[in-house]
Amino acid sequence: LKSMMIAAQFQVYKSLGESNSAKHGAAFLYRVIRQKKIAVCFSTSATHTDKTSASSNGQVLTSLSDDGIFTVQMNRPKTLNAWTEPMLREIERNFDRASKDNSIKVLILTGGSDSKYYCAGVNLSGILKPMHPGKLHGLLRAKNQRLFDMFLDFNKPLIAAVNGPAIGASVTSATLCDAIVASDNATFSTPFARLGLPAEGCSSVHFAQIMGKENAERMIGKEGWIVPAKEAYQLGLVHSVVPSDQLMTASFDLAREWIRTGKPRQIGPLKGGPEVLEEFKKVNANETIDLADSFFSIDFLEGQRLFLSSRGKTLPAAMFSLLKLTRPLWKTMLPPEGLGKI
Repeated sequence: LKSMMIAAQFQVYKSLGESNSAKHGAAFLYRVIRQKKIAVCFSTSATHTDKTSASSNGQVLTSLSDDGIFTVQMNRPKTLNAWTEPMLREIERNFDRASKDNSIKVLILTGGSDSKYYCAGVNLSGILKPMHPGKLHGLLRAKNQRLFDMFLDFNKPLIAAVNGPAIGASVTSATLCDAIVASDNATFSTPFARLGLPAEGCSSVHFAQIMGKENAERMIGKEGWIVPAKEAYQLGLVHSVVPSDQLMTASFDLAREWIRTGKPRQIGPLKGGPEVLEEFKKVNANETIDLADSFFSIDFLEGQRLFLSSRGKTLPAAMFSLLKLTRPLWKTMLPPEGLGKI
């Protein structure tokens, strides 16, 4: 059995690159048995400027215009700009810099003209390692909450310049910006339910407020509706839709208008103020607990088994079946579901 699980671990790692690039961060899990203990690990997978720089790892590019528009560009086009831990820490560092620098008036987050995708969501494959399930649960919770709090806590106007398909957390975080300016080839996809995961990024509340309960359920529910840019505009999800070669020009024009009028930071297309910030911080905290719980759930395990089976990944799929079977044993290492919710 131990040999089989080690082989399964190898196959899961091997399939990671395939599933992340082909299916945009589909989640999966592996189990390693060592010294009669169980360890579980999950993975998911400018123009107009005069000052340009790159992060030390090259995953983020930044530029600052003379009039105070700070552009943060994700720079992993070969992997669809999927968020790695180093990329997220670089984005966070630049958000922090922008919040404190009085010369920066507006921040624009984009995937860049060299990438077909805005962002394929979060890829945790290089971050999470085999560990005690309870510790992993806490890690998942802390990292997810930190991601969306980064957007919620940002204190200056924020534009998501969506240059192509956006998936998962990159969609929900974009809706926490003041506005989304989308290229006409952009799409918006939040296939959480199909992956056996709950809504995140405040979308359990925010999406219904923006587009109504029926459309929200189509996006975050089992249908997993992929919304084209023009329909997203009609739903009120995005501020404007422009040809792809005009995306940054339109984003800069909007930023300059905001600078001219002294626009304050507002959350989402409904322009939420301090009261919405307080509400959404609680929503994010609760959603994050549900998300961490869900990675250990029967629905998630079965969803990943089906996903891998449909792609001929027989051994990893069998591993998920084994995890389902043995769940009564290792779930006792987890905190009670919902513990800590506000």
